[in-house]
Parts: sequence; C-alpha cells; structure tokens
Amino acid sequence: MEIIPSFDLLDGKLVRLRQGDFDQKTEYSASPLELALELEAAGIRRLHMVDLDGARSGRPANLHILADVAARTRLQIDYGGGLRSIPSLKQVWDAGAMLFSVGSVAVLAQDEFSAWVEKFGPERFLVGADVRDRQIAVHGWREQTEVSLFDFIRKMRSLGISQISVTDIARDGELSGPALDLYQDILAEFPDIHLVASGGISDVSDLEALTALGCSGAIVGKAFFEGKIPLQYFRVFSKV
Repeated sequence: MEIIPSFDLLDGKLVRLRQGDFDQKTEYSASPLELALELEAAGIRRLHMVDLDGARSGRPANLHILADVAARTRLQIDYGGGLRSIPSLKQVWDAGAMLFSVGSVAVLAQDEFSAWVEKFGPERFLVGADVRDRQIAVHGWREQTEVSLFDFIRKMRSLGISQISVTDIARDGELSGPALDLYQDILAEFPDIHLVASGGISDVSDLEALTALGCSGAIVGKAFFEGKIPLQYFRVFSKV
C-alpha cells in the first residue's frame, strides 16, 4: 500500500479544511516544493494535489505549483480541482500530472466523463467518491445525492476505471480513524479495484489496518502535517 500525502492548495499555500469547509481551514507554512522534495527523499512516490481555488472557480488555478513540483521531483502527481473540461485536463497534463483526480463530474455528467475516459484512457483517472451513509455527495460535499456508492463504483468499473478513492466525509479532518468496515465491504464486492482510502487516518496503526484490508493506497493530510505520522515512518513503509 502506498502512502499518498495530500497537498491541498489555497491561494498558493498548503492548507487543510475540516470536512471540506473553507471557513474551517488550517494554514501551514511549508513550501509545497520543499516539502515535496523532502517527501521524495523519504521514499514517497506519489502525491495527491487538490486545487481548492480551482474547485471554487471551475478551472485549475495552481498549475504553477504543479509544474514546479513535477519538474523538480519524480513524484507521480494526481491533480484535482477545477477539472471541468477537456482543455482543463490538457492544462493539467501539460503541467506534469500523471493522473486526473475527478469527482462530481463523474457522478453528474457521466456522458461527458465517458468522453474524457475515451480520450485519455481509464488508467489516467483517479475517481473520488465522497460519501455520507454510503451515498455520494458532490460539489465539495455541499450537495447530497441519492446515488449509491456501490452503484457508482459499478458504473466506473464498466468504463474501465480501476483506481477509486473513497472518503467518508464525517471522518475527514477529524483524526477519528478510517472507515474500515466500509472499505472492507467495498473490497469484498469489488476485489479487483485499486482502492485508495481517505479521511480519518490518524496514525501508523490506521495505515497498518488499511494495508491488512487490502487497500492499494491511503491519502494522508492532517495526520502528516500535525506530526501524527512522522516522516521517519514513511521511510520504513516505503520499503514494505
């Protein structure tokens, strides 16, 4: 299982939001590039970059940071936020992203999303499913749908998508532990997907539990930035 640090970008700075709320943000002083270099030196191979400005504006807004990190490291970056059209996907690709991280459009505009997958290939997408009570929420978690998580995953598999990130919204930013029962049920139903866990990860024991379940990756944010998962552990884990 890969540890995938999350860089949430707002006004060019690293931040963390509590349950996606822009009014509940914590700002960190670290430089995105310097931290990316440090993570790469610790054995990390992949980075989850979330363009919060882009998510609000509808177009990528932190491409300069993406391009800088991509040019100066060998990290595989999945980039999300503001990806609403093929031109925006091309911008992100040209700036150095290896994967497109998408969410709402895959739920609400499936015909359009299918065209994206056909053009770029299903292997270029990390589809994010944000859930409350196993139903999908969209638009930065502000709107709850009646779309079942399992029906959504089934649809993504029909498009050839195998990399899926699932976030239990109630746990995000709370350091309350990941949704282990949910992930276990997902993997029992879809044993062939590459499941990336997100939300609630608080310490090393959570990562070990997710590894035991068979998750392919774990996105960590607050737990890393607040020292709950020390960088030294990344070095050990990257060798497992």
